[in-house]
Amino acid sequence: MWLMRVILLLLLPFMLLLQQGSSGTTTSEQNHICPPSSCGKISNISYPFRLKDDPKHCGDSRYELSCENNVATLYLYSGKYHVQSINYDNFTIRVVDPGVIESNCSSLPHYSLSRSNFCDTYNNNENCMDPYHAGSSDRFYSDGEELFVHIFYMNCSHRVTNNPKYVKTTPCINRAFSKSYYIYAIGGHLTAEDIHVGCYVKFVAPTSWKGLKRNEVDTFMLGLQGNHIISYDEIHNALVYGFEISWLPLPCQYHCEKSKLCYFDATTKELGCNVHYCSTLMGFSESNNCGKDPFDFFYFFISSLQTFISSFELYEQCRVKLIITLERL
Repeated sequence: MWLMRVILLLLLPFMLLLQQGSSGTTTSEQNHICPPSSCGKISNISYPFRLKDDPKHCGDSRYELSCENNVATLYLYSGKYHVQSINYDNFTIRVVDPGVIESNCSSLPHYSLSRSNFCDTYNNNENCMDPYHAGSSDRFYSDGEELFVHIFYMNCSHRVTNNPKYVKTTPCINRAFSKSYYIYAIGGHLTAEDIHVGCYVKFVAPTSWKGLKRNEVDTFMLGLQGNHIISYDEIHNALVYGFEISWLPLPCQYHCEKSKLCYFDATTKELGCNVHYCSTLMGFSESNNCGKDPFDFFYFFISSLQTFISSFELYEQCRVKLIITLERL
């Protein structure tokens, strides 16, 4: 009898874990079986997305959308954006700034937004808890292509005539809009050498329009499309198209083992798992805890000590040679 009690006592923790796993699966299934919601032209709003009026068990609250004047709206950081499409195949949602009007080239975004707003830009997705990512690295997307590029609006105190990257915004936007400054738009990447004296960035807007998106294009060619200069009509079309952001970290959360990294294969359109390697004194080893394992610190300490000893030995050799040389003189 006592033996049976001991066995039951040992099995109790495992039974509790199984019960928790079972209840978690049930909740996930309930999230998926909710009928799709719709708002305006977005007719398939399903997990992980939800509308405010949907039953509480539907979707994920972090991906809640509003239906305002029959327009699906996403609140992102300090702004709100109109949803243009949801791609459940590659885990992206495309949105546009409500200030941009297709038939009015003088319309401008209400909000300034760039890659720097997204936490995965800085820490390569580690400890990044934001529901949406900018897809700044190739960790999540196998093709390494950026989800969006930037459009920079520049205020200049003088005309810029010798740089094809500076696109004139006239007659759409006149100088009265920006206190007599000359206003230019730059599509793509902006480097320090691109900023002329007397010019500064007024605001930034993202776009995923294919006409402006690049992946590792030569800096000189960023202001050009083939052999022709970008027009402001193209810049406006890019704003109208909007930009894509990703919710890929959510499906990746439980897809791979802890020692592996999850990514989206652009060719097969499926999630995959890569082994996470750490650089140590003994070479590369599989780990999901780089820099946090006590042995990593030990390896770093030993490696640093070896470097110091090698440097000291080199110093001693040089010192001895110098003394011998001086004695001969």
